[in-house]
Amino acid sequence: MEKTINIIKYSGEVEAFNIEKLKRSLRHSKASEQLVTEIAEEIQAQLTEGITTKRIYEMAYGMLKRKSKSGSARYKLKKAIMELGPTGYPFERFVGKILEYEGFKTNVGVVMQGHCVTHEVDVTALKAEEHYLVECKFHNHQGRNCNVKTPLYVQSRFRDLETQWLKNQHHSLKFHKGWLYTNTRFSADAIQFGECAGLGMVSWDYPEQNSLKSKINLLRLYPITALPSLSKQDKQKILNNDIVLCKEICDNPKLLDDLGISTSKRKRILKEANELCNH
Repeated sequence: MEKTINIIKYSGEVEAFNIEKLKRSLRHSKASEQLVTEIAEEIQAQLTEGITTKRIYEMAYGMLKRKSKSGSARYKLKKAIMELGPTGYPFERFVGKILEYEGFKTNVGVVMQGHCVTHEVDVTALKAEEHYLVECKFHNHQGRNCNVKTPLYVQSRFRDLETQWLKNQHHSLKFHKGWLYTNTRFSADAIQFGECAGLGMVSWDYPEQNSLKSKINLLRLYPITALPSLSKQDKQKILNNDIVLCKEICDNPKLLDDLGISTSKRKRILKEANELCNH
């Protein structure tokens, strides 16, 4: 019988290591089943009592990076989104791009007059008669979730803006809805309130079939920060030029030309981006 090894999660909680759980997370990389098994078994053989999930992730990412660049980029997706920080603005642009590829006309950072006060809305999205107001809640640390206070606040803002819009006859013909996007998770009471109040809510893993993770993988809208070849400095240069998606570079490689990145590195970046966009 194999000895149980206890590991420490980001939250500080202790649990027994489960190789099947590690394999499930590795499968998100789209690596072959053989490679998934090889990496999981190699990590299991190196475990020590009290090792952190952060260290296990680093080991898995390093092994994947050596054997599959695009696989390592998909594996680090959650962390890559956190690297869009430290401010929330790149995440707002990222959410705006997702909605754009879903067929919406979007604007980021819009000041709008409500019935009571003025609001700055992170993203406005319009498609036919659907008019959405989107608040983006960005966290750049693991383990920080959205509790019920956030959807309460977002719904209150939405109602103030909706009251003002409905004074306009043209707006009264549209379907208005408030949405909340986060890159982490919602607490149970946050989800309960959102469902009861009719607030649209999208987190890393909610709703199950249309979560942030699902949307990114379905549309192949991977953040630029997922690319293994980019240094922290390179990522910041690109984000400072309002480029947040690998797909933006795939569609227009010339975007990299004026960023002071060497020709050989640009080629590697493009290769990795195309592998992700066209997998």
